[in-house]
Amino acid sequence: MDNAEVIEKIKEEISKTEVQVEKYRELTRPISPENAIGRVSRMDAINNKSVNESALRQAEEKLKNLKRVLEKAGSKDFGICVKCKQAIPVGRLMIRPESLLCVKCAR
Repeated sequence: MDNAEVIEKIKEEISKTEVQVEKYRELTRPISPENAIGRVSRMDAINNKSVNESALRQAEEKLKNLKRVLEKAGSKDFGICVKCKQAIPVGRLMIRPESLLCVKCAR
């Protein structure tokens, strides 16, 4: 595998993650108090909103890291661990293209 394949994977993940972020933003809209959904259903909706807010934060963080990694594409720092400065294995980049750390440093 070469850098072009990794870059393509990163761009693909950015597209997927942007869709997820929009979906989570839609799911985390405020719950209107005038909706007559019942007390238990309302509590369930509030709980689901909290779960979706957490997922939104994770998706936004992933998107930020993907864009950061893509900015490094073509530079000498592309695919290099930010902590130990060793090459990040291509397999890790294909599975988690937002990785900024090698497996050893990520532990």
